[in-house]
Amino acid sequence: MSQQLFKRRWSDYYQAVEGRPPRPTLLKALELFDSEVAGGDPRFAVDLGCGDGRDTAELLRRGWRVLGIDGEPEAIARLSHRPDLDQQLLETRVQRFEEVTLPADVDLINASFSLPFCAPDAFPGLWTTIVDALRPGGRFCGQLFGDRDTWAAYSDITSCTRSELDELLQPFMVEFFEEEEHPGTTALGDEKQWHIFQLVIKKK
Repeated sequence: MSQQLFKRRWSDYYQAVEGRPPRPTLLKALELFDSEVAGGDPRFAVDLGCGDGRDTAELLRRGWRVLGIDGEPEAIARLSHRPDLDQQLLETRVQRFEEVTLPADVDLINASFSLPFCAPDAFPGLWTTIVDALRPGGRFCGQLFGDRDTWAAYSDITSCTRSELDELLQPFMVEFFEEEEHPGTTALGDEKQWHIFQLVIKKK
């Protein structure tokens, strides 16, 4: 399903995933941070493609400051009006991946199943922005689609081969990596072939 087709179904998607737990890649990254000595100030995370806050909520619950970014105004509206979140630790921004700017010295950038929705011609610039924004020792966690994913056939979806992924990972130490390839369904019940790279990586 291309972005143009999917765009009309974001509301359905938010309803379908409402209340689901945070992604395992985020929990793994947080576990690694917890094993390190923290400074006095709250750690700072950017949640790229935050949706209505599936992962943002876990970060806030643990006392992180969070900048939640999403290209869909409805997602940010849902996130900003959630009564269960500490809005004082949360900043939000409606911004498409192609236009994203990020602050410096970020501890964690989380992008759960969102980066594939960056236009392929804009993805190299977005990845450079992510790398530059992370402090040394900061982490990225999230997913990228492999070239055998069903949606990789769409011209407006970003995917990569394993060798292309290896190039992207050059500035990082890989702390968790898992490649998945299997048939399945989306949150909206559509059948597809998944080819996913699950990542938790630490900037050198």
